[in-house]
Amino acid sequence: MAANNETQELKDRLDLIETMIAEGRRKTESWGWVFVLWGVAYYVAIVWSAWGRHDSLAWNVTMMAAMLLTWGTVALRINRNQRTAQPGTTLGRAITAVWVAVGVSMLILIPSLGIGGLSNSRLIVAVIGTMLGTANAASSIILKWKAQFACALVWWAAAVISCLGTTRQSFIALLVANFLCQIVFGIYGMLCEMRARKQGAIYA
Repeated sequence: MAANNETQELKDRLDLIETMIAEGRRKTESWGWVFVLWGVAYYVAIVWSAWGRHDSLAWNVTMMAAMLLTWGTVALRINRNQRTAQPGTTLGRAITAVWVAVGVSMLILIPSLGIGGLSNSRLIVAVIGTMLGTANAASSIILKWKAQFACALVWWAAAVISCLGTTRQSFIALLVANFLCQIVFGIYGMLCEMRARKQGAIYA
């Protein structure tokens, strides 16, 4: 009897972990628009810097605008969840911590490189690729999400290409990684969320 109880308890714990992981993945899917927003912001900064010849201004203004828009929307969603009594989960807080830490690191490092005269385009792409690869990898490991780990591999590949290839190859790697890992992955997350909502409505 004791062995059966231990087995059932272990099964219940595993089921709880799987449920938490699934819920964490759904929460991440609900933030798919953030990936798309930042993907578009990268393209805006790239086009602006290419046409206007103001690299630092284009990137700083665009990234700051994207950050303010993201944080404003996040604050509104947090307030809404508090009003509807939807507390955050441990996995949700862990994933948020990963992305906030990486985001703050990029906001500190990239402008500092520019101010210090080290804003080589290949170096910037290598930094962006490495940090975003790290964030995607950590999130995918927590959520056991292969699609997001694929994004991490693409960003890391872009970083390697930037270090070993030419400036043109580095630029192309950034464009491809941004499209696949921000735009495509963000839209994929949004579609998954829409499908889950429809299924929930049907079951309801």
